Amino acid sequence: MSDRFDVIVAGAGPAGAQCARDLAQRDYDVLVLEAESEDGFPRQSNKSTAGTFPSMMASFGVPDEVVMNYTDDVVLESPNDHYVQHQPGAVLEFAAFKQWLVREGRSEGATYRFDARVNGPIMEDGDIAGVRYAGDAEAYADIVVDATGPAAPLARELGVSDLKREQQAIGIEWEMSGVDVDHPEYADLRDTMMLRLDHEYAPGGYSWIFHTGGDTAKVGLCYIQNESHERYSRDGANIDDYLTHWLETDPRFADAEQITEKQQHRGSAHIQMPGRLCTDGFMAIGDTVPTIDPLWGEGIHKGMKSGRMAAITADRCFTEADPDTSAEAMSVYSKLWHSEVAPRMRERLLMTELLYLAPNDRYDTLMDDLQSADDGTLAKANAGNVRAMMKLIHLGDLPLLGRFGRERLAG
Repeated sequence: MSDRFDVIVAGAGPAGAQCARDLAQRDYDVLVLEAESEDGFPRQSNKSTAGTFPSMMASFGVPDEVVMNYTDDVVLESPNDHYVQHQPGAVLEFAAFKQWLVREGRSEGATYRFDARVNGPIMEDGDIAGVRYAGDAEAYADIVVDATGPAAPLARELGVSDLKREQQAIGIEWEMSGVDVDHPEYADLRDTMMLRLDHEYAPGGYSWIFHTGGDTAKVGLCYIQNESHERYSRDGANIDDYLTHWLETDPRFADAEQITEKQQHRGSAHIQMPGRLCTDGFMAIGDTVPTIDPLWGEGIHKGMKSGRMAAITADRCFTEADPDTSAEAMSVYSKLWHSEVAPRMRERLLMTELLYLAPNDRYDTLMDDLQSADDGTLAKANAGNVRAMMKLIHLGDLPLLGRFGRERLAG
């Protein structure tokens, strides 16, 4: 079985599906290959907390029908304090969202094939010319896009992927009912997305409660298994143990239970600078590249942006007077990624490493700092603004900064 297309996209996640949607809208012949079966899609890849913000909803025309709950605020919690910032958002039903993207792409003319796991690239004269999938099937294209996530079967073989095991974050989430989202001992979490910095529950990471309406919420945690996790973790405890411990000790979950018809969500992503992003006739997008937000784990918006930048790049390559898919022409994608998808990525990664290295009592102090700071300080620091970051640094942080520097030099 052999076919030819303008673009082949491996993976029907938010990044891949949006890339295909944008290209199909431009009348390109696009094939999307998805490993899962269509009947269960996306049972195996329903892994995202799916909290997002109005900018994403508006940029990509996401409909209300895939929103579980619209939120008004973001709450940051430490072990003994909290900070509330007004920031409208939305918690998506991730499976419905992914199914909607597939329908959108198909309505624009994109071809989807399920049960079509990509095995590897087809190479001609040293460049990628197509892909092998679903055993012995083959498809060819002028441009191939890897949106398969950390598996990255194409990017790895082409030497584009540079994902490091020690920078892999793992996460688990349950959808729960009976959650007391307005407990008197804590912040009011009605219509909020809450992120908790507390090594007791997520050593070297954070936990969360995203209100999904009534007494229901998405509850989970994640962490990177690095030096910070090793410093604060309990011997022998795994990620399920930490979630169980939180559910058993936080009074907000005293009457809560897992919504049995919902599967628990597990996932992973890499928190690091990307290596190469593209080469001749090829681009890597979404979690195939470390596109996820390093601080708070939001990945949908950045993943879809990366898909859009790949589509813009392909369009430019095809519409030149002499169509050109060389590595030099494809490098436009790398420039767009660093300027539009993840600007100031290096600074934000440094802030992430420092934040999760801090001890619990420093998180309590951070809440005080945020409460007394200007309204825009957190947003600027989150965007990698060094001046805003410095407003949150104390003289007492010098030993922490010293340890941070030593660990980076040792690494």
